[in-house]
Amino acid sequence: MAPARYSRFIRFLQDDLAISSSSIAIALRHLEQDPGPLPMILWQYGLVTLEQLDRIYDWLETA
Repeated sequence: MAPARYSRFIRFLQDDLAISSSSIAIALRHLEQDPGPLPMILWQYGLVTLEQLDRIYDWLETA
């Protein structure tokens, strides 16, 4: 993901979905150890709901 798009994505997670910075940081730490799509890591660790996961993928498709 391009840096500008990545920063917009993080803002979307924080502003639109109200995911805390600490939750995002946890997911990013897990991402370093077990590479995979960030949205799936957020979901696997219970940091987003299934509904939020759907919104994330909708956002990614249109961004």
